[in-house]
Amino acid sequence: MITDSHCHLGSHKFAPEEIPEIIARAKEAGVHRMITLATDEEDLKINLQHAHDHDEISACIGVHPCDVHETRDDFESFLIPHLDDPKVAAIGETGLDYFHPAPEGWAEEDYHARQRNFLRRHFELAKQTGLNIVIHTRDKKGTGSFDDALAIYADFADSVQAVFHCFPGPPELAERVIAAGGIISFTGIATFKNAQLVVDTVKAAPSGCFILETDSPYLSPVPHRGKRCEPAYTRHTAEAIAEQRGVSLEELAEKTETLVEKFFRL
Repeated sequence: MITDSHCHLGSHKFAPEEIPEIIARAKEAGVHRMITLATDEEDLKINLQHAHDHDEISACIGVHPCDVHETRDDFESFLIPHLDDPKVAAIGETGLDYFHPAPEGWAEEDYHARQRNFLRRHFELAKQTGLNIVIHTRDKKGTGSFDDALAIYADFADSVQAVFHCFPGPPELAERVIAAGGIISFTGIATFKNAQLVVDTVKAAPSGCFILETDSPYLSPVPHRGKRCEPAYTRHTAEAIAEQRGVSLEELAEKTETLVEKFFRL
């Protein structure tokens, strides 16, 4: 059994009436559990509803870095009422995104500063509630967002664990996350022919320090690359990673499931 530890079932690419069919296809593929992540206030409501409607789904709540400019300053006010909900598994998706340009009317540094402010405050919420946190970082070049996120994490690492999701590699960056007490997560990118840095990290990552995800509806693995992704496709990523690491699918699943259950308090 495998968990899709990061998907976006509240996306407009998934119609609400499709969710039972999506769950059924996931179970058929051996994916018995899904963690769906909110990215803004409205999305939070949709994801929590899915989690309450379906035993197989848990939710994480937070504000994506690309949404901070459209989010009210007191974003905690719409997160706090849900933090004791047993269906809430972690804080997120939050983080830093220096890949996308600043929105109209924003200077790039002001936009990035607001992201850093929001990320730190997400960590504060995680610390107060005993929840862990799901981190997004993305850079156009270099490792600026990763470096800044890891620096903020360092201030909270004694009380909060972070997963750096959709990890892009290389192994040296993964080592820095793990040394800080965090974990990483791999998507279908690990199946791409042009993703050698990710495959290198897959092979080098210590057992028990990574989990699996789809980031659906994005990043469909081979053989579905270019199509809408969904939780069932975690199976393809798991099979590829097991082969790359030279272990059985059962061994890989056992290790990743143990970590998923601990990280998300399942």
